[in-house]
Amino acid sequence: MKTLSEYLDEKGCEQKLKELIVLITAQAAPIREAFINNQSYLDTTNESGEIQAGMDVWADSHITGVLKASGLVSGLASEEQEDVSTFRDSPGGYSIVMDPLDGSSLISVNLAVGTIIGIYEGVDLLQKGREMKAALYMLYGPLTVLTITTGNGVAIFNLDGDGVFRLSEDNVRMPEGKLYGSGGLKPEWVDYHSKLISYLEDQGCKLRYTGSFVADFHQILKYGGVYCYPELTGKPQGKLRLLFEGNPIGFIAVQAGGAISNGRENMLDIRPEKIHQRTPIYVGSRWIIEKVEEYSKSA
Repeated sequence: MKTLSEYLDEKGCEQKLKELIVLITAQAAPIREAFINNQSYLDTTNESGEIQAGMDVWADSHITGVLKASGLVSGLASEEQEDVSTFRDSPGGYSIVMDPLDGSSLISVNLAVGTIIGIYEGVDLLQKGREMKAALYMLYGPLTVLTITTGNGVAIFNLDGDGVFRLSEDNVRMPEGKLYGSGGLKPEWVDYHSKLISYLEDQGCKLRYTGSFVADFHQILKYGGVYCYPELTGKPQGKLRLLFEGNPIGFIAVQAGGAISNGRENMLDIRPEKIHQRTPIYVGSRWIIEKVEEYSKSA
């Protein structure tokens, strides 16, 4: 089966971007191996005020160290770090946004978690999502799975026993499916979101939700439907971050024929104002995203 490196060559990926992608994805094996010794919570919180798991800190430190030493990356913004890290040794390189370990609270109950990465060209990290050069996530479940786009379609790879990602599925297309998952407490949902969920259930949509954004999105990518973390009463910006979670996943979704919205507009058209900016998120099959915006605009 085709390796990740061979796939990137076939797609005409520029050499330095290819080197960066291969370097990042090579961290899947050490991250997975580190789970066994980093399952506890720490007495620290990240910039978003969330209690950090040991693996949050370990994965963040590990990936940051690898990227700093690579000479390929000018800057890095991580969900786990307050400020942007600037690497002076590569002033003209790429810039990275990342959630080093999404869903880390699920490690202790052995559910799937993942690493989300977005790659931009140059030093500006506050670019629109559609300006990404590449986006990927590594999902640590029964298999270690890599889902990636370089702006020319979506491919899924599986990690083999030799530590090599091999192509499982190319030209992935998101079906117009009927799964849904929504974060937030139901009593705190705004009116249009409650109406949306009632509509989806009337259409026969089935609830599938674990609380790991990357794992829940992977279901939507494969089977179709929608993942959402909406605006809430008292929390109009929801919970998830535009830069670290929304834009990379949205870039992948659109490349697979899906769509992403904050409830009112395509999130990939929004220029972030700050690193840890939050946003409501609806990502999935186009028919549902169109319905989301129909409900929100009539609210």
